[in-house]
Amino acid sequence: MRSWHIISSMKDKPDAPRRFHMHETSRMLALEGLPLAAFWQRLLGFFADLLLAVLVWIPLEFSLRRYLLHQNELDLTWNFHEPGNVIVMMLYWAVCNYVGNGQTPGKWVARTKAMSLTGDRLGGWQSVERALGYGAAVLEGGLGFVQFFWDRNRMCAQDRLAETIVVDVRKRSNDSAASAT
Repeated sequence: MRSWHIISSMKDKPDAPRRFHMHETSRMLALEGLPLAAFWQRLLGFFADLLLAVLVWIPLEFSLRRYLLHQNELDLTWNFHEPGNVIVMMLYWAVCNYVGNGQTPGKWVARTKAMSLTGDRLGGWQSVERALGYGAAVLEGGLGFVQFFWDRNRMCAQDRLAETIVVDVRKRSNDSAASAT
């Protein structure tokens, strides 16, 4: 009986050590019912971001090889085995996700947005996790992207890793406009 008294008194203290605290419940309720992005939207956003990342990579790679490494014959090859290519991709997605609060330029084109399941804003580490999740999805032979079709909340590998969902911004704004009238 005495141990129950200790446990019940610990529930009242929000910073109690070694106790589980539910912190996502209110966030989950806030996200309830949001329209999820369609697969074609996610694919469009991914490829738009991939194209933009390559366009960012080209001048960086050229400048690095030409002016820092003093190479005269330049062979700019895009593949996932070059460390510079991977670094630019990870930085592109991480920075764009963080600065755009889940809406990269590609997601803007596709009218989608990644939303955190744990907070109001996509955090810095969540943005890095999403970027790494894209790599994991590719390394799985694309299976990380195909998870979309069997997951109830349409989460891919990057969503699971970063604890995010991708919502359709078009439907969200249409729904709120319809409910306002």
